[in-house]
Amino acid sequence: MVKPPPDRLYGRQRSHPLRPRQQLLLDATLPRLRFSAPDAPASAFGIAPAELWFEVGFGGGEHALAQAEAHPAIALIACEVFENGLCSLLGRLVPEGGEETAPLPSNLRLWDDDARTLLRQMPDRCLDRLFLLFPDPWPKARHAKRRFVHPETIPLLARVLKPGAVWRVASDDPTYQGWVREVMAVQALFDTPEPATERPEGWPPTRYEAKALRAGRQPLYWSFVRRG
Repeated sequence: MVKPPPDRLYGRQRSHPLRPRQQLLLDATLPRLRFSAPDAPASAFGIAPAELWFEVGFGGGEHALAQAEAHPAIALIACEVFENGLCSLLGRLVPEGGEETAPLPSNLRLWDDDARTLLRQMPDRCLDRLFLLFPDPWPKARHAKRRFVHPETIPLLARVLKPGAVWRVASDDPTYQGWVREVMAVQALFDTPEPATERPEGWPPTRYEAKALRAGRQPLYWSFVRRG
C-alpha cells in the first residue's frame, strides 16, 4: 500500500548560508514577483495571458526563464522552496543594485512554498501546461510518499488542468522512472504515451539534465495529456 504524501515534500530550504546579495534578492526582489492570486490566477500578471503554465520545482530557474522569454503571451507560475534556487533565478533577472527597482517580467510569478498548497487553492481547469523536470527522486522505498508523482496527487493535477492540457515530466533516475510508469499505468485521468529518450523540441535544457548526461544517465521525457 502506498502511503499518503506528507504535508510537505521537502526537507531543508537552505543548503548553505546566504551571501548578502542573495539575502537582498529574497528580501527585496522576491516580494515583487511572489504569486498571490490563487482564486483568480490570471489577474496576478501584468498581461492578459493567452495561457497559464505552472512549473513545479524550478531548480536553478533555467527552464522557467527560457519559457517566459520564449512565450511572452503566456503566463508562468514557477514554484521553488529552496532559497538558493530562488536566488539563482532572481539573480539572473536583476543586476546588482537593482533588486528593488529593476524591471521584472510581466508574465512570470514565483511561489516559494509547496506547489501542492497552491494547486489546492486554484480553480478547476485553469492550467494549460504543467512542468515537473528532474524532481528529487527520493530513491529509498520509505521515501516514496515524498515523490510529487503520487497516486493521491494525480486527481489534484487533473482537476486544475484543462482537458487536452499537457503535463511534462522528465527524470534521469531509474527508480523514479519506474515509479512514474507504475503510478501512471493505474490511473485513468491522463493519456500516457511512451516517453522520449531525447529532449523534445520546446523543452529548454536545465543544469540537472546536463549533470545527468555528463554522468551517463539516460533521461526520459514524458508528455501526459489530460483526458476530457
